[in-house]
Amino acid sequence: MALGTAVIVGVGPGLGLALARTFADAGHPVALLARDRARLDSYAGELAAAGHDVRGYATDAGDPGNLRAALHSAITELGAPDVLVYNVGVLRRDSPTGGDDQDWARVTAMNVLGARVAAEAVLPELRDGRGSLLFTGGGYALHPSKDFASLSVGKAALRAYVQVLHDQLAGTGVHATSVTITDEIGGGETRFDPAVLAQAYLELHNQPETEWQHELMRY
Repeated sequence: MALGTAVIVGVGPGLGLALARTFADAGHPVALLARDRARLDSYAGELAAAGHDVRGYATDAGDPGNLRAALHSAITELGAPDVLVYNVGVLRRDSPTGGDDQDWARVTAMNVLGARVAAEAVLPELRDGRGSLLFTGGGYALHPSKDFASLSVGKAALRAYVQVLHDQLAGTGVHATSVTITDEIGGGETRFDPAVLAQAYLELHNQPETEWQHELMRY
């Protein structure tokens, strides 16, 4: 039986592209969502040349209406999803009292609100009402940094959101979990190699329901 679509929000040259390749290699049509249209077209072209059904959708994860519209287009064109991966984070140096109000609001929207919007949009469209909602977390959720204040706050909030989502969905056939990555992706450690991490997401998606938890810690 054909597999449902893998919807990946936040596709860049590291983990996002590795996730797209891993789910495509496993047989899923893949929707790539990110802000950079040229980069999306390049990634989609590369994967399509390898025989995969992959399409890119330019969107802004910090704009709820824009994100919902892109998700609707992806699902309409590629078919009902089996899995959502929300792989968005704004990595920048800032302080607990730095930046203006609108800047913090936008970053918080990308880190947290976009996750809720994506989950809300994908959940009712899951194929046969079953599937996975997976979210990329980070070590700053556990050990906040004053030098990366907005990301620390955002990942802590995302971690809490995924836990309550997991609890809400218990017994429904939908797996909601976060992958808390505690070190630099692609920094030289094999266990933090993008391809290795992407395989862990695929394994989470394929986990038996008896093993579902709200979080996978990657130390």
